[in-house]
Amino acid sequence: MAATTEEQIERVRALVAAIPPGKVATYGDIAAAAGLSSARTVGWIMRTDAADLPWHRVLGASGRPAAHLAHRQISKLALEGVPINDGRVDLRAARHHF
Repeated sequence: MAATTEEQIERVRALVAAIPPGKVATYGDIAAAAGLSSARTVGWIMRTDAADLPWHRVLGASGRPAAHLAHRQISKLALEGVPINDGRVDLRAARHHF
């Protein structure tokens, strides 16, 4: 994978910060909006540089949170009124469009 530039990292951070309460985006949505070729790059940025961002609003394409974050993430999203069915976010209803 090509090195991720500071500009790409800042673009991803700005997009994540722009997701409003009650909405979510997938890693792929953010990658597309940032002009990145891979959702994995967004995942890497989120793992390394997202403590101060609304990280809980970013999900995989299935609408399910990562297993190690599931309880915290679902709880935070539920408090914001995100529709959740059986541990999965209703992406049709809650997806943020950049």
